[in-house]
Amino acid sequence: MASINDTRIREILTMSPTVAVLGIHHEPEKAAFYVPEYLHDEGYKIIGVNPQFVGETLFGEPVRATLAEIGVPIDIVDVFRRPDAIPAHVEDILAMKPRPKVVWFQLGIKNEDAARTLEAAGITVVQNRCTLADHQRLGLGAPEKK
Repeated sequence: MASINDTRIREILTMSPTVAVLGIHHEPEKAAFYVPEYLHDEGYKIIGVNPQFVGETLFGEPVRATLAEIGVPIDIVDVFRRPDAIPAHVEDILAMKPRPKVVWFQLGIKNEDAARTLEAAGITVVQNRCTLADHQRLGLGAPEKK
């Protein structure tokens, strides 16, 4: 497994304007809502994927049921799913055309088998890290408006 350092995290976050959020939610208190909301506010295009919320629009985009329905190139698949649910999504990720550059498992989410499979296909995998926290920690956010 490739080690991901801050230089690589900075590169990923600055060179990845389009993010598919697997497991997006519409309740503001859930991380699967407020993390993509933060990224959207920072200028990222957010495309939500959650079959429960098809028909809703979040962050200016209709929520999709599956990754395959997106139809535009995705830089990061940001995963908000339990670790035991990850294997069911690996095939969908590998079937994306073009494939995403990065699959990012949010804080608390790790699946070594899935990560190995994705990395073998040329996809960078980040595990057990928060895109919002890393974005802020690395000072990538817009300056606070006074």
